[in-house]
Formats: sequence, structure tokens, C-alpha cells
Amino acid sequence: MANLPIDQSQVDATPLSSPEIQRYARHLSIPEVGPEGQKRLRAASILCIGAGGLGSPITMYLAAAGVGRIGLVDFDKVDLSNLQRQILHGESDTGRPKIESAAETLREINPHVRLDLHDTAFTAESAPALAEPYDLIIDGTDNFPTRYLSNDIAVWQKKPNVYGSIFRFEGQVSVFAPHLGGPCYRCLFPEPPKPGLVPSCAEGGVLGVVPGIVGSLQALEAVKLILGLGDSLVGRLVHFDGLKFRFREFKLRRDPDCPVCGEKPSITEPVDYEAFCGVPSGESSGAGKDAEVPCVSVQELQQRMDRGANFTLLDVREESEYAICRIPGSRLIPLGELESRLHELPEGHEILVHCKAGPRGTKAVKLLKDRGFGQVYNVSGGILAWAEEIDTSVPKY
Repeated sequence: MANLPIDQSQVDATPLSSPEIQRYARHLSIPEVGPEGQKRLRAASILCIGAGGLGSPITMYLAAAGVGRIGLVDFDKVDLSNLQRQILHGESDTGRPKIESAAETLREINPHVRLDLHDTAFTAESAPALAEPYDLIIDGTDNFPTRYLSNDIAVWQKKPNVYGSIFRFEGQVSVFAPHLGGPCYRCLFPEPPKPGLVPSCAEGGVLGVVPGIVGSLQALEAVKLILGLGDSLVGRLVHFDGLKFRFREFKLRRDPDCPVCGEKPSITEPVDYEAFCGVPSGESSGAGKDAEVPCVSVQELQQRMDRGANFTLLDVREESEYAICRIPGSRLIPLGELESRLHELPEGHEILVHCKAGPRGTKAVKLLKDRGFGQVYNVSGGILAWAEEIDTSVPKY
């Protein structure tokens, strides 16, 4: 495996100090790493996008390994629901910018690592400049707009993109690097999925230890690329099933017709994927409006309830979610069962649909309208918006 093009003059500039020799003793005793490898780690720079479930183990292990410069991009704040998996943060950090609590944790792990803190979104406008100073990019996000954008930037700047994703009990890892002979993410998935088609981790859930496993594998691939050791995941994707404890490997091939890394690319500059994908900003944001779907606000829902209006409030979440919290008077039919249970809904009757934050409600409204139901509306923001704006006693999850 070829080394990353790290400036050798930086590697050779300074010998390891006595404290460094003591700190990295277990690395130095590995013949394949040794002092030269440790100096390569010190001279390397990595941009990690996201300080959440994946970004936590990624950055913690890279800092501990002695990677000299770590850039961290995140503009979110710590929420209590993060703490089940985002081990960079603690309960006392709730409400703080993730970038701040992450920096405290990483500096405690290794104060000698340079941290570049980017409290901003990774967007078409900001991404090229954010990525440019670093040797490789690690995707620690959970949304498609950032995933596609980080891929495209990595292709254009000829930097490996260490990819990871998680869902419930499963995860997958790969390294996308067309300049090293492998495919890019778009070779597999040329276009983003339609809004709401693929559930987010907030919507579908994730077992807390799974991002720890996947993020650790991403960190391992980054270290291997820096050291030029072993067989990288360029051209391969590994899928992990935590319930069966099974790893499966898939060979990946570069697509000559890929719109980004192909022979005749059709996408040659950053795209505003939030608009391009039509993807809401996230389950936790309370977003979920769709231009094609009629919506009502939670305030309008409350007004209907106050005046005793005749309507059906349809909850399309899962039973496990309904057990956590519910809006009074709602009727549960999970989205996956809705097609087979349409006969349970009154015809010619106003139906207000809600889910957790909007996307599943959007899909349900489209399904109902396609099946001939007329007065159907999605409750924007779902039960999260209800908990934030109407009834704060309703727990958010």
C-alpha cells in the first residue's frame, strides 16, 4: 500500500522527544511502525467531519495515536440523547457546542496534538477550503448531503475518503480513493436517495456500541494509510452485523461513467446538497416539510384539538416509539403496516399524520393521497415539534 504524500522534511524535522518515546512506546516496539512510523503519524493531518457517534472513536483514537493535526467539523450542540453513543461528550456538556466539549476531551487524551476546530457546517461554499490543508478526510456524519459532498471534495483534491455508516445493529466501512485506483462513493450510489426513503439513525435508532466499532475501524484505516501498512479498504467495503457478529466483504469497482470520478464527469464543482437532495436538515431539527405534501403546524393541530374538530390524528411511528411518548388522541399505524391497514381509516375524513420529526409522515401522506384519501396533512416537525412548542412534558428521544 502506497504511503500518503506526507512531506518527508516534516517527518525528519524533529526527532521524537523523551516524553513522546514514553507515550508511544507500544507503537515504537512494533517493527512495522517504529520511530519512523510514529514521526509520520506526527506529520500527518486528518479532517474528521462530525463529532458524534462515529467522530468520537475516530478522533479519540487518532489523537491517542499521535496524529499531529486533527481538524474537526461540527456545528451541533450536545443533547442528552447523544450520550448513549457519543463518548466525546458527557452529561455536563449538554447544551454546549460539540466542538468545545470534543476539544476538551481530545486535549486531555493528548495535549500535543494540534486541533483545528471548525464550528461550521460542511457546505458547498465552505468544504473546499476546510478540506484543503489535510492529508485525508474521514466521514463521520449520518446524512446524505454531507456524505456526497465529502466524497466529491475528496475526489477533486485527490485525498482518501475514509467512509463509515451505521444503522441499528449494523455498520459498514470503506476507503474511497479513485486516485489510488479504487472507486468513489458515487460509483456505488450515483444519486442521493429521495427524501425520507432511507431512515436516519435518529429515526431508526442505533445500538450505542456499533458506532464505536465502526469508528474504530475508520481510525484504523486512516492510521494504515498514513503508515503505508497492510491492505487498505480501497476497492473493498466491509459490512458488520453486530447481532450475528459477522463481517462480510464486498469487492468494489470504479464506474467509468461515474458523474464525479468517471472518464467524462458531469459534476465538477461543489453542489448544495441540502437543496439538491431535498433532504430535511435532520430528525433532531424538527424539519420535515415537503413542497409536494400539504402540512399543518403543531399550533394548528392544537387549535383543531381545542375546538373539538372532527379529524383523525394518525401516528406512523413504530410501537416502541409510541410506548415512549404520544400525542393525546392519536391512533398508531406504523408506516410499514399502513398499506395493508388502509381500511381502518375513515374515508372523507380529515387525517393529520405525524411521525417523529416529519419524513415518515411525508411518505404516509403521499401514500394516502395515492390511494384516494383527500384531506390528508403532515404535521410539520412531528412529535418533536409538539414536545418543543406545545407540551414540554412530552419526552424527546
